[in-house]
Amino acid sequence: MNELVHSNKETDKPTRRKAAAGAAPAVSKASGAKAPTRTNDPARTMAGILEVATKEFADKGLSGARIDAIAEATHTSKRMIYYYYGSKEGLYLAVLEESYRRMRQIEAELHLEDLEPEAALRRLVEFTFDRHADNEDFIRLVMNENIEQGTYLAQSTSIQQLNVPAIESIRRLYQRGVEQGVFREGLDPVDIHASISALTFFNVSNRHTFGLIFKDKARNARSADRRASITDMVVRFVRK
Repeated sequence: MNELVHSNKETDKPTRRKAAAGAAPAVSKASGAKAPTRTNDPARTMAGILEVATKEFADKGLSGARIDAIAEATHTSKRMIYYYYGSKEGLYLAVLEESYRRMRQIEAELHLEDLEPEAALRRLVEFTFDRHADNEDFIRLVMNENIEQGTYLAQSTSIQQLNVPAIESIRRLYQRGVEQGVFREGLDPVDIHASISALTFFNVSNRHTFGLIFKDKARNARSADRRASITDMVVRFVRK
């Protein structure tokens, strides 16, 4: 971030000032004291703040999350959190970016190009199912950001860039399948991605309500039968 925001209350309007990258910590005019830092390991401190903030924002959303609670859980201070992330909204955006970065980073390690098209598609669907089932905080963050109408996601250039290789990977996989006569022509890689996401996302986001209404195993987000059913559904949709 290029701006620091200092505020003593979460409801205050933060005062912004420019900060050059790599600049020395700010000095208070009143006391001459340096802004709070963890000289031993700032990166570790920031990682700890992100970890706790992820749970806080996932559980309570942007409006309900409290910087006080995050500071207490990480044994830091509100002032330190504002120093690192600028504001409550800045921390929330950092949490979103880190959550998407982790998801896309692991996707890149699947090496789908080493598999035959149908096997690669199955692996991608199964991976997405497992990642969503094992990362409910990510699902809840995305749900909360949709409540915010994507306001903060739209401010991030890094998330936009993270999604480019994800779609490109599906495009290459799909094109290989078309060229080999395995997949039918005329499908949009973004649509394929949306279909995979919709099925695996719903499996987690709606499992409580769906499971209660229909009294079935949808309440178990890691159901092997559900995993196989979703994978087969996507493959049959794409297959020629």
